[in-house]
Amino acid sequence: MKKLNLLILLLLIITSTRGLSQVVTDTIKKDSTRIIRPVLNDNFYRKPPPVKLKYSLAKQVPLPEIEKKLPSCWGKKNILGFDISEIAFVNWSAGGTSSISGLLKGDFNRTYEKKLVKWVNELSIRYGMNKQDGIEIRKTDDAFRFNSTFGHRQDAESNWFHSAKLNFNTQLTNGYKYPNKETPISRLFAPAYMFLGVGAENTTKSKSRVFYLSPFTYKATLVWDQELADKGAFGVEKAIYDADGNLIRKGKRSKNELGFLITNQYKKEIYKNVVFVNSLSLYSDYINNFGNVDVDCDLGLNLVVNQYVKANIGTRILYDDDIKNKTEVAGVQVTEGPKTQIKQVLGVGITYAF
Repeated sequence: MKKLNLLILLLLIITSTRGLSQVVTDTIKKDSTRIIRPVLNDNFYRKPPPVKLKYSLAKQVPLPEIEKKLPSCWGKKNILGFDISEIAFVNWSAGGTSSISGLLKGDFNRTYEKKLVKWVNELSIRYGMNKQDGIEIRKTDDAFRFNSTFGHRQDAESNWFHSAKLNFNTQLTNGYKYPNKETPISRLFAPAYMFLGVGAENTTKSKSRVFYLSPFTYKATLVWDQELADKGAFGVEKAIYDADGNLIRKGKRSKNELGFLITNQYKKEIYKNVVFVNSLSLYSDYINNFGNVDVDCDLGLNLVVNQYVKANIGTRILYDDDIKNKTEVAGVQVTEGPKTQIKQVLGVGITYAF
């Protein structure tokens, strides 16, 4: 009987233990879920933020700012060239004179273009020499020309500009009427010509043609050599002498005029590597002998061999009523009336653009 009671008691204990363990297990599961969820939401696994130091020995170095370079409104073009021609004779039965000629030239352009404004600056320099057997070195070309044109147009589609133009032309060294090398007929700034005026300019999109018209242009003829000014060279008022040849009044070194000016520049490739270039300038004074037109015309063909070797054929025609022709008569220099001046050029040379 005691054994039976003991067995029943043991079964009751086992049954109660299983129920209690199930309750404990369910409780742990609920509590675990309840605990893990807030732990995850509190970023338990993230690294703690670094501790901020109160003092630091590190030096702060500012990083350089990257600046965006805007495209420049200035354009440039530089061309240097040297033309040479040579002929030599050794025991040549037909006869002839050996000679060599050289021409140094430079063209420089600076152009500013922005929206409706255009400013073109051009500088052109020419200097040539020639040497023949038995004859001293002689000058063949000498020119210094500066042109500046400032223009403004009403809209970006228009080819017409309201323009102001400045031209300045002179030479660098003395000029002579060969074979006379004792008496110069021209010097530096004697003459020098300056044109300053306002008008309208028409330019094609390709800039192959530039036409300029100015109804009001001031022209100054400068003769800064007093000896030439006393002779009345290049149209300035000459000196006044008395009957005994004593100087009463020196010649004026400048002459001022006001008139109209028309210029035209044209450039076109008429055949492959053959470019035709024309420059024409017409000027007439309102006050002194209006209708008498001063003409300055350049005609040329540029033959392109390659990037560096070029040939050119050119003719320049000048007529100015104020320039009197000079000639030699029995060893004496005589001044004649104005005549048409013509210069022809044929050269082959090297050019370098940068």
